[in-house]
Amino acid sequence: MSFRLPALLAAAFVSSMACAAPARADLRLCNLTQSRVGVALGYRDAQGWLSEGWWNLKPNECETMLKGGLAARFYYIYAQDYDRGGEWGGKTFMCTRDKEFTVRGVEDCLARGFDRVGFFEIDTGEQKNWTVQLTDPSRGSPSTPPKSP
Repeated sequence: MSFRLPALLAAAFVSSMACAAPARADLRLCNLTQSRVGVALGYRDAQGWLSEGWWNLKPNECETMLKGGLAARFYYIYAQDYDRGGEWGGKTFMCTRDKEFTVRGVEDCLARGFDRVGFFEIDTGEQKNWTVQLTDPSRGSPSTPPKSP
């Protein structure tokens, strides 16, 4: 990703759901919008906090972000609408950058040469399989207003 979207653009919507298919165990994200979106993921593993990105999803496309049974209860997502502007964000700040990244730790993002952006929290309820759906406002899902980094 080579550009930065302006903050506080049009409202974006998000919904999360557990998958019923017992054969798979993954964290998936589905872009149910009419825009291309870029997605970053944050979570805590045995070595501490980790943020990574970007997954670039076309309209109506799904991507497996983590394969295998989920090891954590909470995951964090930040996404940007490449075509219409706007973002899906939240109150949990982690490090990102404009290009592909993997960052250990959430402290001193700016001092370490990264951007600091707010991710929204996904509570999987300790399920081993989870899908997050990014949707357009017209779909009527619960709103997560855009946040400024």
